[in-house]
Amino acid sequence: QVQLVESGGGSVQAGGSLRLSCAASGNIFSFNYMDWYRQAPGKQRELVARISRDGTTRYADFVTGRFTISRDIAKNTVFLQMNSLKPEDTAVYSCAAKIWTVDYWGQGTQVTVSS
Repeated sequence: QVQLVESGGGSVQAGGSLRLSCAASGNIFSFNYMDWYRQAPGKQRELVARISRDGTTRYADFVTGRFTISRDIAKNTVFLQMNSLKPEDTAVYSCAAKIWTVDYWGQGTQVTVSS
């Protein structure tokens, strides 16, 4: 089965940067798309960014211009570069993949942004 493992989370001050990684146990070029989601306590899970098989990217309005999703196909890894972080970005960030008709999820990594 496909496994997704996130890393790179941590604590950072407002205005700082983090780069999250999602390592997949499979050829990500064969995936329909890969996503980054986030969920803060008491809030609904929300889509942050998506990269499709053809490289097309999509971003939530609240991160556009600050976050960038990218991939290293050879390493089967998707990244989320997060710049100009705000306290409201604090959440558990999870990667997800659509592989044919099946959804897969990582376990999540905590991002905490302090004032």
